[in-house]
Amino acid sequence: MPASPTPSDRDGRYSRPDASMSLLTNVMDHALDDGYAEAAKARGREGTSRLPDSLRGRVVLAVGLALSATVLTVGAVNSHEKAPTLAKEREALVQRVKDATGAADRLQGDIEGLRTKVDQAQRQALPTGDGALAALAAGAGTEAMSGPGVKLVIEDAGGTTAGGNVSNPRDAEGFRNSGRLKDHDLQYVVNGLWLAGAEGISINGQRLTNLSAIRAAGDAILVDNRPLVPPYTVLAIGDGPKLAQSFQDNEAGRYLKIIQDSYGIKSSLSVQRNLTLPPALGVTLRVAKPDTPEAAGSPSATASGSPSAPGSPPATSPAPSSGSPKPPSTPSPSKPSKTGTSPTKSPTAGTGARTP
Repeated sequence: MPASPTPSDRDGRYSRPDASMSLLTNVMDHALDDGYAEAAKARGREGTSRLPDSLRGRVVLAVGLALSATVLTVGAVNSHEKAPTLAKEREALVQRVKDATGAADRLQGDIEGLRTKVDQAQRQALPTGDGALAALAAGAGTEAMSGPGVKLVIEDAGGTTAGGNVSNPRDAEGFRNSGRLKDHDLQYVVNGLWLAGAEGISINGQRLTNLSAIRAAGDAILVDNRPLVPPYTVLAIGDGPKLAQSFQDNEAGRYLKIIQDSYGIKSSLSVQRNLTLPPALGVTLRVAKPDTPEAAGSPSATASGSPSAPGSPPATSPAPSSGSPKPPSTPSPSKPSKTGTSPTKSPTAGTGARTP
């Protein structure tokens, strides 16, 4: 016997068999509609405006908006007006830099001309001089130098932009862009070339001397306060094959290889048969004068404490002839005579020279 249906509504009516499916469909399609409707009714009752209710609040809001608009307008106008002024100032600065560079070039030309005149006057004054002076000038960097050597070209790693530990100079300061060659690196390389036996070194045409300085200003490397532009060409005069091998074997050569492998810095070393290094610019001449001995007739040279002048009879002394004055041509400073020596007697004539 089939089960009798039971009423599901209050009125006792029987529901459809698919009523549960309609309920699920309604829940899935309209689950949030009632909630949104209730929230909308609540907002309608409370009011949706976010503006201040009081007159004072609305006035303050209006004044604030007006001030903000005024500030933005004034800023835009000032920026528009200052743009031509900034462009003019920039052009003026660029022109000043160009003028200063031209003046420096002209002064450098004057220096070269005066240096040529000094060289000519020196050759005329010393016509019989040997090559010692020329060799000394070339070694000091005041004259050009030519000879065999090596050429080292160092370039920053690809894609780089301008932007004291002796064993690793790159740790001396913070290096934000490790692909760029730093002044510490160049100093280390130059010192390695000197250590390898270089007789003269130049970097991008700038001759190095004992007083040269390699420094950094921002991202630029300066040699004697003159900026360099990569790639950096280092020329070193010396025994080419020996110089190249010695540089590669010392610490500087190994350090250059490490930064080349680690940071992508490019370098190439080649032996050259003939190189020419220009003279250094702005070398300060420091002159030293020898200490000339005083004349023999000066009081200090003749004051020996002897009681008798040359040509007079021998001084009275208990000592024999060994205590008499001896000619200056036969001094005997190694073994002074034991006879006739006392604190009150004068030294022999052989020790009469004044100690410098």
